[in-house]
Amino acid sequence: MIMQAIWYVVGAIIISITIFFDSFQYKRLAWILYGIGLLLLIAVYVAPVSIAPYRNGAKSWFVIPGLGQIQPSEFVKIFLILALSRVITSHHEKYIVKSLKTDFGLLMKLGITTAVPVGLIMLQPDLGTALVILSILTGIILVSGISWKIILPIYGAGATLGGSIIYLVLAKPELLEKYLKVQTYQFNRIYSWLDPYTYSSGSSYHLVKSLSAIGSGLISGKGFRGGEVYVPEAHTDFIFSVIGEEYGFIGGSIVISLFFLLIYHLIKTAFETNDAFNTYVCTGIISMITFHVFQNVGMTIQVLPITGIPLPFISYGGSSLMGNMFAMGLVYSIHYHHRNYMFSTEKSLGA
Repeated sequence: MIMQAIWYVVGAIIISITIFFDSFQYKRLAWILYGIGLLLLIAVYVAPVSIAPYRNGAKSWFVIPGLGQIQPSEFVKIFLILALSRVITSHHEKYIVKSLKTDFGLLMKLGITTAVPVGLIMLQPDLGTALVILSILTGIILVSGISWKIILPIYGAGATLGGSIIYLVLAKPELLEKYLKVQTYQFNRIYSWLDPYTYSSGSSYHLVKSLSAIGSGLISGKGFRGGEVYVPEAHTDFIFSVIGEEYGFIGGSIVISLFFLLIYHLIKTAFETNDAFNTYVCTGIISMITFHVFQNVGMTIQVLPITGIPLPFISYGGSSLMGNMFAMGLVYSIHYHHRNYMFSTEKSLGA
């Protein structure tokens, strides 16, 4: 608890520093921060285990004496949002007249910019963070101005492929084993998600405990520290299970409502800003937080498969908290400088 309080103080300092830079400065820093992020991902991968140990099968953290563990990918998500926003604004400045060719070129630029950090993160491996980054890319593409004639076929094909794989896993797993050399144990994540009680002693142990904890909370919960069900990783990825057990349906609904209120204000800021770069940055942050909330809450109640994704601002962890605070600092900066410049066209364009 003390360490988490310290991280909150550090996060407040990050916000205080971040808010003083405007969009023009962040646009200039975007590629520098992106490069630093890639170097950090490479460093954590090649570093000896004494500096970057394995945790739950992933090599994603640096150990800093006296401060605990730092996960670079939490900051890379924010750096990537800035880089993608810079890519879109630069592209539109260069190609004023749009066509399917220029839109496809922009899509390729966004894909390549995203593929590099995703590839490095999957080497760790960290599927959860990779999915968050893909959600960021998806959200930014939807507002990037790329023609729907390109977006719909690509995402339609992706949805069809994903649905087909799930169907084959459930109905024809032998085809995947024969032609794609997929091992039987690799299907367990989907099987344990759809039928957790059959695998309750193995891969579904976390989910079964989570469902028991949330279900036992009923309407009003058992009260602070009144939890009786043991849930592994209760202070990090499964913190919502604790909320559901101790504060019940009412407490869980309040938490989700607060996140919706936060997302609403982020969307409002994105609409109010008069700078395209700011709009893309807000969109990336909205996509990131929305995916985090839906995935984290969804996996604790069996709506979505389990992935190692924390609940923003609530789960224990310094890296996640500082990354989210950095993201909030960017939004505060956009809001602050927008209010400063909203009555001055010249300053607004300069920002």
